[in-house]
Amino acid sequence: MPQHSLWATSLVILLPIFGYLLGSIATAIVVARLLHLPDPRQAGSRNPGTTNVLRLGGKRAAALTLAGDLIKGVIPVALARFLGLEDWALAAVALATFLGHLYPIYFGFRGGKGVATALGILLALQPLLGVAVLLVWVLIFLLTRLSSLAALGAALAAPFLGFVLSPQRGEQALLVVLALLILWRHRGNIARLRSGAERPFRRS
Repeated sequence: MPQHSLWATSLVILLPIFGYLLGSIATAIVVARLLHLPDPRQAGSRNPGTTNVLRLGGKRAAALTLAGDLIKGVIPVALARFLGLEDWALAAVALATFLGHLYPIYFGFRGGKGVATALGILLALQPLLGVAVLLVWVLIFLLTRLSSLAALGAALAAPFLGFVLSPQRGEQALLVVLALLILWRHRGNIARLRSGAERPFRRS
């Protein structure tokens, strides 16, 4: 096998593994331990994500969690793009990173709902697409003060925006899969939204 082909094959195998392992670093749990907060898997909504950390530890803890989840979505995908992986291989790295967040190997496969990590992935894949999806989230949240509804709206908008802003078939398929996984992870929130039991954020 030519050296170039061997290198390309190695990247296609190793980068998704790297993405999954990096994605498996559950930022919410790490931040909670560093700041001596309750384990977000055992307190509040029991979801290791930014929203729950905000309720448990305040704005600083939430900002650290958000930044960590974003960055771990950006790094593997940006690295894969820099190294020249093509459409479907790039999508595989992105999906592996996202699955690492949802099912982290270091924390008993109990991860978060993936919104911030998905945003990091989109910003690395197509910055304009990532910004457009973020704007959808912000608009819905400002109107409703419901972070779960904002996440669901952004997730549903992402595939449609992707078909307009990204010509790559692998990226378009990735957006559909990410949206479906985010909807699945928010199934409890969907039930509460339907019953009117979901709690909005209050302005402080």
